[in-house]
Amino acid sequence: MLLFISIFIILLFIIFVINQTVQIVNLAGSFHPILGTFTAWTLLILYCVLIFVPVYLYFRLPQSLIPPEDINSPEFTLYLEKLGKRLATNIHLQGRSLETRRDIEEALKVLNTRSIDIIRKHATTVFITTAISQSGRLDAFTVLVTQFRMVWQIAHLYSQRPTLRELTHLYGNVAATAFIAGELNEIDVSQQIEPIVSSVLGASITGSIPGINVVAGIVTNSLISGSANAFLTLRVGIIARKYSGNIIQRERSIIRKSASLEAAKYLSIIVMNSAGNISRSIVNAAVKSPGRISRDVIRSTWGKLTGKEKSTSEFSEEP
Repeated sequence: MLLFISIFIILLFIIFVINQTVQIVNLAGSFHPILGTFTAWTLLILYCVLIFVPVYLYFRLPQSLIPPEDINSPEFTLYLEKLGKRLATNIHLQGRSLETRRDIEEALKVLNTRSIDIIRKHATTVFITTAISQSGRLDAFTVLVTQFRMVWQIAHLYSQRPTLRELTHLYGNVAATAFIAGELNEIDVSQQIEPIVSSVLGASITGSIPGINVVAGIVTNSLISGSANAFLTLRVGIIARKYSGNIIQRERSIIRKSASLEAAKYLSIIVMNSAGNISRSIVNAAVKSPGRISRDVIRSTWGKLTGKEKSTSEFSEEP
């Protein structure tokens, strides 16, 4: 549908440009035929310049640094030289020796460590935002924008000034690996996040969700939603890091599987650190609606969540 709608809009735009061009040429020709011809050629040249110059500038950009498949080939040695020159301009690697392969690998480890901070920061933002918002459309927009921004920052971490061509190559590979080539069938998100959420809430809470405890159900649904989005964000960030910080080319299937395992590891840390704040916020909101949920239920739920009882009057005093 989008493809045909786009073609239709492009055709309408072309017809509009032709119509306006003809009117301008006729207007100029009404003064003098030579002026009309000159106007027509001027507009045609202007159109060609505006269309082809950006395309030319794009393809004129330096090629992306792609690791060769054969590490024993001369191309791999040339690749290491180019990569070393690029890393030498990185502000995070100033003063480091980048002459040998081992030096380059050590430098990339430094950048990989910094990239993990970027990835965890954005995944935490997605986790908290989508767990609290409870809005599917807002969640989708938040996740999309956050992931685009995260990949952008990762690209700038490894290459201080990545070209448009390199960014296009990186975004294309990340999208193909995370969503297109993977088809999302290879990842069972529920298997990844269920043990983590269960460990946070406890078996007694998750087992009593169906109609027994309203607040526990709200908290659980929020944590599951936020955890799923955070897991996918972590996975996208790790895939972007692997494409940016590896000197050996790997197959997409291997990158997908390793990214999923690594994302699950970091997800547990994010959920453990942020689940308490989300649970407290939901319980505080529930306290302010005593007509819908009894205070005894809230107090009992909070005791199960935190392992201690607490009077409902104390919830409103929480920051």
